[in-house]
Amino acid sequence: MSKEKHVGVILSGSGFLDGAEIQEATLTLLFLDRRGAKVTAMAPNVAQMHVVDHVKGQPTSGENRNVLAEAARITRGAIADVKTVKASDLDALILPGGYGAAKNLCTFATEGVKLQVNPDVERLVRDMAAAGKPIGFICISPVIAAKVLGSRKVKLTIGNDPATAAALNALGAVHVDALVDQIVVDEKNKVVSTPAYMLGPSIAPVSAGIEKLVAAVLEMA
Repeated sequence: MSKEKHVGVILSGSGFLDGAEIQEATLTLLFLDRRGAKVTAMAPNVAQMHVVDHVKGQPTSGENRNVLAEAARITRGAIADVKTVKASDLDALILPGGYGAAKNLCTFATEGVKLQVNPDVERLVRDMAAAGKPIGFICISPVIAAKVLGSRKVKLTIGNDPATAAALNALGAVHVDALVDQIVVDEKNKVVSTPAYMLGPSIAPVSAGIEKLVAAVLEMA
């Protein structure tokens, strides 16, 4: 790259059942670093919807965690409150998945197509799109794109799950089926998406799709 690209990465905690999918987040950071991008990792400074025991796969009672503090675990402490980041600070933006994207960055997990997006996340996504800057959405995070950018008829993929695809379409987006190692590129809206662990089944095929997404986002930037 002729110029260092400054890319924001929005995380939703730490752990796929109640926060960011750690492998997706780490792969995103790895491929950005390999391509010489400067990264600002960020998360909203809010409480998680709930805390899930990842051994039992069940929510715990009486435990509370903060999304920003948990996301800092993935980035070795280098994390910003998304509230402090502006579109003018960035050349591109990427949102890894994990249930936290649907629980902490928005309310899709509990409200479906009636979801609300965290105001600071919505503001940054909307401002990036208005500035014509590329955005990548991984795994379930395209539901945020559908909610915020649905009026633009944004083209997206979450893989091939019929119910989730129908929800994206209901929000105004145009869903395109894709395999785990594929990406869907909306050139007009500068949006790239890949299914990742919406399909899985393991880190190798997931990494192939995320690497392509990072490359496409940086090329658009």
